Amino acid sequence: MDAILLVGHGSRDPEGNEELLQFADTVRLAAPQYKIETCFLEFVQPDIARGIARCVEQGAARVVVIPIMLFAAGHAKIHIPFEIDRAKKLYPAVEFVYGRPIGVHQKVMEILTSRVASAGFKTGSPELPIEHGLREPETAVLLIGRGSSDGDANGDFFKMTRLLWEQLPVKWVENCFIGVTEPTFEDGLERVLRLGAKKIFVLPYFLFTGILIKRIEEMTAEFAALHPDITVELAGYFGFHPKLVEALLDRVAEAVEGQAFMNCDMCQYRLAAAADHEHHHHHHDHEHDHGHDHHHDHGHAHGHAHGHHHDHHHDHEHDHDHGLDHDNHHNDHDHHHVGS
Repeated sequence: MDAILLVGHGSRDPEGNEELLQFADTVRLAAPQYKIETCFLEFVQPDIARGIARCVEQGAARVVVIPIMLFAAGHAKIHIPFEIDRAKKLYPAVEFVYGRPIGVHQKVMEILTSRVASAGFKTGSPELPIEHGLREPETAVLLIGRGSSDGDANGDFFKMTRLLWEQLPVKWVENCFIGVTEPTFEDGLERVLRLGAKKIFVLPYFLFTGILIKRIEEMTAEFAALHPDITVELAGYFGFHPKLVEALLDRVAEAVEGQAFMNCDMCQYRLAAAADHEHHHHHHDHEHDHGHDHHHDHGHAHGHAHGHHHDHHHDHEHDHDHGLDHDNHHNDHDHHHVGS
């Protein structure tokens, strides 16, 4: 029997943990063919060791570990593999497979555009690439991420920012972070003001609610109050968007089938090829990166060159809600109008 172990970060905010568990229930309903367990890295039980034990106790011959995380930073690269290595010693008869985080994924892009649309932006359905002249003037989307001490994770966030600009007919898509690194949220707000934005959509790049989402709500309201001449809309976080379930199940399927592709998910050639049902040879210049995206069955070469200097403070300014927002609390449309 295969068991799927979903690993969440864990939050000091009980609402965030509850949302993650509810999300896991939604995944179970969408994929009844899998035996799914859920655990957390910190702050709340069951921890990953207990989650693995539950899978084994139920007779799993193979445990497929999937991080419910947006990007591969310290937790996905170091801490989860470390726990898998420990489990391999405890359960030598059990096979362990490690899938990748959600990462750069077209379905995440669909969530982002959906959240901005729910906040009042008319996204339309433009073709890629959007001609500059068709972009809505004086309008900015400010994407706000958790922030990491891992450059790869921050780089993927910047990549998603650019890809969102490619898909939204808006003049500016800028980004910032709520913790750990720069540019800060304050920097991001100041930047879009200086660019000349008269309408700002603040878009949290978070999975579920938590301490940081609540901080973003407060700071956005304060900024709007200071700038009554600017329209400010706070969009919702990912929450229970059906595309999030689909994206996670894509990562589950990759791991179960022994495939983990490099991040071609957002390649415009790949998307176009899928639309035409012709693949030509557009996987051309991706080959060089593929080696690293771990179809792991982890013997655990996973420290890859990080020398483990990722310090065990876990790249987190401790609220680590890795995406905890609510736009809906089950709806897909709530957002906050904080401008006047």
